[in-house]
Amino acid sequence: MALYEHMLIARQDISAQQVDALATHLKTIVETEGGKVEKQEYWGLRTLAYRINKNRKGHYVLLNLNAPANAVVELERQLKINEDVLRFMTVRVEAFEQSNSSRKRERERDDQRGDRPDAVEGKETDGEGDAQ
Repeated sequence: MALYEHMLIARQDISAQQVDALATHLKTIVETEGGKVEKQEYWGLRTLAYRINKNRKGHYVLLNLNAPANAVVELERQLKINEDVLRFMTVRVEAFEQSNSSRKRERERDDQRGDRPDAVEGKETDGEGDAQ
């Protein structure tokens, strides 16, 4: 069986629970075709680069699949029918990334930046906030 990364973007007006139910439905489709979902990752509601079907935001979901080609064909067929899915893409990969996804790394980086002090080191300020 081949390894695939599958990304989908769902409409902004459905809830996160509905997106999770959609991902669970996709997981059952893959498993009935003889495949396996190695990892399911919900990236949350994010702003799109451009409007898609009058939507400015979308729920992003990443699935790592270990499945035969016919499972991917059936998965994509089901997604074309589903009105809640704006876009999807499936890419065959040689191996899954073992580290955290780029979205998780981005979130961790943002959390670390939040701990920085407000003052910039190396610059002194007078009592009114102006740099000397």
